[in-house]
Amino acid sequence: MKRDSKIDQDILEYENLEKQLEVVLIQKHQLQLQLNEVKHAAEELKKAKGAIYRSIGSIMMLSDRAEAEKELKDRQELLEVKLNAQAKQEEKLRDSVMSAQKSLQERMKDYGAAQPGG
Repeated sequence: MKRDSKIDQDILEYENLEKQLEVVLIQKHQLQLQLNEVKHAAEELKKAKGAIYRSIGSIMMLSDRAEAEKELKDRQELLEVKLNAQAKQEEKLRDSVMSAQKSLQERMKDYGAAQPGG
């Protein structure tokens, strides 16, 4: 028996939504790691005594403490904004995945009931 092409289309859409969600989750995780790193650097900067250096590419440069603190604060704010955007996108995709899954289950159930011997 051949499945309805609409069901095949819905399955592809569902799989695509799942892949999109997976990408968003990976990106969100990477942003969270970066945010944790920035927060840790800010904590260490507060404890640091003496000269402050920052890494620029493969070299270390002397840096002004206030400038370094401002850069970390700005970076933290940017990462938090990006993380919130990813969280909203994740929520929307999760809703879409659940809706597509429910629709597919209903369609498959209806399809199975419409088949002889189903």
